[in-house]
Amino acid sequence: MEEQNNSGTGAVPPAAPPPAQGPAPAAAPRGAALWLKVIAVLYALSLVAAFAVINKADAARKSRPKDMELSKLTGLGQKKDAVAVIPIYGAISQGNSSRSWDHGSQQTAKRIKTLAAKKEVKAIVLDINSPGGSVGAVQEIYSAVLRAKAETKKPFIARFGEVSASGGYYVAAACDQIVAHPGTITGSIGVIFGLSNIEGLMKKIGLKSEAIKSGKHKDIGSMTREMTPEERKLLQAMIDDSYEQFVAAVAQGRKMTPEQVKVLADGRIYTGRQAKENGLVDKLGDLQDAVDAAGEAAKLGKNPRVLSDGDPLENLFSLLDTKLSFFGTKAVTEALDASPRLEYRWTGR
Repeated sequence: MEEQNNSGTGAVPPAAPPPAQGPAPAAAPRGAALWLKVIAVLYALSLVAAFAVINKADAARKSRPKDMELSKLTGLGQKKDAVAVIPIYGAISQGNSSRSWDHGSQQTAKRIKTLAAKKEVKAIVLDINSPGGSVGAVQEIYSAVLRAKAETKKPFIARFGEVSASGGYYVAAACDQIVAHPGTITGSIGVIFGLSNIEGLMKKIGLKSEAIKSGKHKDIGSMTREMTPEERKLLQAMIDDSYEQFVAAVAQGRKMTPEQVKVLADGRIYTGRQAKENGLVDKLGDLQDAVDAAGEAAKLGKNPRVLSDGDPLENLFSLLDTKLSFFGTKAVTEALDASPRLEYRWTGR
C-alpha cells in the first residue's frame, strides 16, 4: 500500500549512490595511440616529399647537357682565390704526429706542399712563433718552402709573432718577405750543441760508467766523463759546418753576402725594429699586414680572402702547446731528455 501511495503521488525515489570510481586506463592509451598515428602520417608524408625531391633532382640532372655544369653557368661552385696561412708554433722537432695542431717538421712540410698545390691558393703566409729547433727538422721545412716556390712560383711571406729566433728565422729566410712586430724577438743566427757532465756527481754517490765501444769517438758527448781536446775539436768542426749552412741560407734569402751576414750572426738576438734596421726584416706589422703583403704579391690586392690551416679548436690546442713549449711542462720534459742534439735554437728563455 505504501508503495502504491508513493507512486500515486509522483514522488521521485532517492537516487542510488554512484559506484566507486576507479582508475580509467582507457583514456591515456587512446590519446597516445592518436599521437602515434599523427606521427606516422607525418613521417609517411616526409618520405613522399623526400622521394619527390630526389626524383625531381635526378630528372634535372639527366636532362642537363653533359658538357655543361651548373657551377660553370652560375659560378657558385668556383673557389675564390685566397691566401693560405700556415702556423709554425713552438719548438720545431722531427716528427709526423697525427694531431693536426702539432708542429712536427714532416707534418708542416706536407701542409706547405698541399696548400701550395691548391689552385685557389695564390700565396702563403708562414705564421712563425718559434725559438727554432733541431737542425734536421728546421732544414726540412726550409727545403719544403724552397721546393714549393720552385714548383708553383707562388710568393711566401713570413710573419713573426712574439719570438722567431734561430731556426724560426732560418725557415723565414726561404720566404720572399718577412714581416715582424717592432718588439718581436728574432735573430740568434747560429748553432748550439748542448752537453751535460755529471761525472762529479757520480763520484760523490759512488757510481761509475763504462762503455765498450768500437772506436775511441763512439761515445763522444757522453755526460759521464770529461770531453777530450780532440773530441772538442771534432764537435766544433761540426758546429762550424752547420753554421756555414745557416749563413748561406740567410745570405741567399736576404740577398746579402756571407760576410755581411756573419757580422750579424754571432748568436745575438734583435727586436723586430733592430732586425729591420739591419736588413733581416722587410716590414714592421702584424698578421694582417703580412696577409696584405701576400695578397699584393699575388696580385689579389689588400685584404684578400684567407684560407686558414686548421679550425679554431685546433688553433687553441696549438697555442696551448706553444706556451708549454716556451715556459711550461714541455721544457721540463726536454730538460730530462739529456741526449745531445745539434740545434738551430734560441735557448735563452
